[in-house]
Amino acid sequence: MNNKIYFLAITFSLLLLSCGEDKPIKNENPIQNNIKEVVTTPKIERPVFDKDSAYLYVKQQVDFGPRFPNNEAHGKCAIFLKEKLESFNWNASIQLGKAKTFNNKDITIKNIIGEYKPELEKRILLFAHWDSRPFADQAQKELTKPILGANDGGSGVGVLLEVARQVNISQPNIGVDIIFFDAEDYGQPSSGMLTEQNSDSWCLGSQYWAKNLHKTNYKANYGILLDMVGSTNAYFTYESISVQYAPEILQKVWSNAKNLGYGNYFVQKETYFVGVDDHKYVNEIAGIKSIDIIHHDRISGNFHPTWHTHDDNMDVIDKTTLGVVGETLLYTIYNEK
Repeated sequence: MNNKIYFLAITFSLLLLSCGEDKPIKNENPIQNNIKEVVTTPKIERPVFDKDSAYLYVKQQVDFGPRFPNNEAHGKCAIFLKEKLESFNWNASIQLGKAKTFNNKDITIKNIIGEYKPELEKRILLFAHWDSRPFADQAQKELTKPILGANDGGSGVGVLLEVARQVNISQPNIGVDIIFFDAEDYGQPSSGMLTEQNSDSWCLGSQYWAKNLHKTNYKANYGILLDMVGSTNAYFTYESISVQYAPEILQKVWSNAKNLGYGNYFVQKETYFVGVDDHKYVNEIAGIKSIDIIHHDRISGNFHPTWHTHDDNMDVIDKTTLGVVGETLLYTIYNEK
């Protein structure tokens, strides 16, 4: 590491009065492949998903500015997301909770919850985090300034809003829940000096929800998390937490993507994931088998190159990728009996 980068990392750590470990990195370390490729016959025609609409929903979030707990933009965006779900005739609510961040700040968590056909027992849970990082710890400058989080946060929410709109139009006979989890991205930054991870400083909203379900004894047949699903030439692999807890759901979704002609996006290859994401707590605490659709960079083996930098803005967002992910989700929903 050169002196300039070392100086920036130490300066940032002192400004935050804390030190810790980055949100864990996904590496290209292959793990044992225990998921066999399954080719199925398509049961339905290609679903309708408006990628322009999804793009607009990403932009509308970003237009609020950085959206981290306790700031003004965060409060306004929470209301926007709830009202948008309601406009699609979904039951919508905001689950409020309290949490303390890695640097000892008290925050109010706002998980936005949408329900389609809540009376049905068979349900699919779709989720993404809607908050953005309150600092740019992976940037080369202005490390303490918050980021816009167009891809890391905004993209998954934008896709799910369009899914909600299309589900209201098509009216499938299955229950669907959408949760926009808060405070996923308020985790402990890296100082380069600690070896012990503080992984539970991440995903505060999903941890809170998993311990305080919005409905007593809430259950879903399975869950799908979206995280960083909006960049050009996105590359989605089997990540290891998903492999551990829900290999059959990975097989289902990736096979559906292949049926739609998106095998170049949804690659049937396992990659090692050191750390956490929202689906970890949905699996381990709520007991709902869940997978993560998340970008795995082909070159670095890490997250998207703009991750936790000021370059994570609307220039990163690709409508085609939003459409690929959205069609795959709708195809999965519509093929459920």
